[in-house]
Amino acid sequence: MTSDSTVAPDRRKGRAALGNPANRFERLASSAVDDGWDRDEDLPPLRTEVSEERPRTVITRNTSPDVPFDRSINPYRGCEHGCIYCFARPTHAYLGLSPGLDFETKLIARPDAPEVLAKELAAKRYRPRTLAIGTNTDPYQPIEKDYGLMRRTLEVLRDFRHPVGIVTKGTLIERDIDILSEMAADNLVRVGISVTTMDRDLSRRMEPRVPSPERRLRAIERLAKAGVQVRVMASPMIPGLTDPDLERILAAGRDAGAIGASWIMLRLPHEVSPMFRDWLAEHYPDRMTRVMDKVREAHGGKDYDAEWGRRMRGQGGYAELIDQRFRLAVRRLGLSTDLPPLDCSLFRIPPRKGDQLELF
Repeated sequence: MTSDSTVAPDRRKGRAALGNPANRFERLASSAVDDGWDRDEDLPPLRTEVSEERPRTVITRNTSPDVPFDRSINPYRGCEHGCIYCFARPTHAYLGLSPGLDFETKLIARPDAPEVLAKELAAKRYRPRTLAIGTNTDPYQPIEKDYGLMRRTLEVLRDFRHPVGIVTKGTLIERDIDILSEMAADNLVRVGISVTTMDRDLSRRMEPRVPSPERRLRAIERLAKAGVQVRVMASPMIPGLTDPDLERILAAGRDAGAIGASWIMLRLPHEVSPMFRDWLAEHYPDRMTRVMDKVREAHGGKDYDAEWGRRMRGQGGYAELIDQRFRLAVRRLGLSTDLPPLDCSLFRIPPRKGDQLELF
């Protein structure tokens, strides 16, 4: 049973969701009610809790024509970055948790993921293609500093000479520049850094534990100077809220060293839609109607349209206008929207400790 009541602001400081709405699989829901009894003390602020999972497999396959990869891995479930618009929030429902504050505070780490990945890559039937990381939850969210799963995963991919595409908002990626630059020299890695807005205050409200826009731009600069190909991602574009910044984001990314660019329309699947509307009502009540009207215009009159071919970019006049602005800007700035593929031909199974090949 999950509570769908709003949590007091002092308890959710530094979080984006207003509460813990019941997930779509729950048959029962509860609400907190003041029964008139005085409490001796207020409830404590919500803290991040991390549990561990021992996966048997870590590579997830997909056949979606909307994304340029067919396999991905996620070292973590849930994301402390807490972006209110995150389309991955509903995945917490599969764990019996809420896509709300649970998604931001009840995280799951997979400490064996690098070793399991190595076994899967070494399987006789495995054939290499670019592996995507960061497509569901951010691999460089704050708990990575303690767990180091992403760094160990990169070490495995480097040893197998396996291509990888990384998407993140986390500047902790700078810690791994030594591995990333080594892989980049062989065209084995590409990084996408998401910059949603240039407005620091807006960023802090809607993605509370993500580094500032300026800090993310510095990460692009550091990666680029190390020889890593970087794509600036103006994603998601939120109608009436972040869309005025589109050209500024692309220009700032190019100036920092990005060579490619992309954009995605705001997506509000399942529980994310009512959570996002509640967030708007609390932080931007004067813009709520305009924002949601434009969102529905871009998704065929609905808060979200899951149809392949439309879910990423939307449809209709507004979506076409954003796409036209994007294309004009990238052309003017010299950014690429279609970077060459990473190299799969260098893949090899590294010798294990004790193998005779280690002697040569």
